[in-house]
Amino acid sequence: MTDKKLLRDLQRFALEIRLATIEELGSLGFGHVGGSLSMADAMAVLYGSVMNIDPKRPQWEDRDKFISSKGHAGPVVYATLALKGYFPKEDLMTLNKPDTHYPSHCDRKKTVGVDMTTGSLGQGTSLACGMALGDKLKGRPSRVFVMVGDGECNEGQVWEAAMFAAGKKLDNMTWFIDNNGKQLDGYVKDILDTGDLAKKFEAFGFKTVRINGNDVEQIYDAIAIPHEGQPLAIVMDTVKGKGVKDVEDTVMNHSMTMKPEVWAKWADDLRAELAAFGK
Repeated sequence: MTDKKLLRDLQRFALEIRLATIEELGSLGFGHVGGSLSMADAMAVLYGSVMNIDPKRPQWEDRDKFISSKGHAGPVVYATLALKGYFPKEDLMTLNKPDTHYPSHCDRKKTVGVDMTTGSLGQGTSLACGMALGDKLKGRPSRVFVMVGDGECNEGQVWEAAMFAAGKKLDNMTWFIDNNGKQLDGYVKDILDTGDLAKKFEAFGFKTVRINGNDVEQIYDAIAIPHEGQPLAIVMDTVKGKGVKDVEDTVMNHSMTMKPEVWAKWADDLRAELAAFGK
């Protein structure tokens, strides 16, 4: 990336996404905070610069599409969509409450801007492949971006979808693997070690790159890598809970329940960071 203003804008957007995510989860008092925060930088790059989207036309057929196969990261998806103007930001305060349009896991029938319902891990990868193949068959210029958790890669369906994506030469697809090292019950390496995910995706036929997934510049540059005839896999080494030190330092941070004053402190810290960042 050579555009320093864009770099700064994306860094700021990532901070805004983290703040909105913490405010949203704080209104509920609990939720999937760790894996939401680790995705914020990728969400900032996708929705802040890369994706061809129109919040006023959420069902526009030629739009680029994003699927969070790790559907429990709904809070960061909703925060991003709200900041982009798909719906009012105050709606985030209804997260996972009765009659909400913002359930714990992503649901395209409830939330404007969500392209696919996800939550049962692994299934989002197959659904994304179907969307990418459909767009190709219809001659659409749109691209499909899918976020996959490293713990989610324990699911066999992920690898079936990966084989399909490479076999069908779905070069309108980019897979992000949120390689934060943890899953619900602990460290991935202790539960079911996935090994070197970059080498695995390369072996399956993907153009593959491994980056610091909490660096917007590296994410932006990785997305631009040519991959004609192949899907692209970006293995993002991330920190689960990135951006909130207390969450980063908590081992079991997949989902957390905290007192209101703790969520408020985290939000205040992010607001201070934003203020120091400037315009």
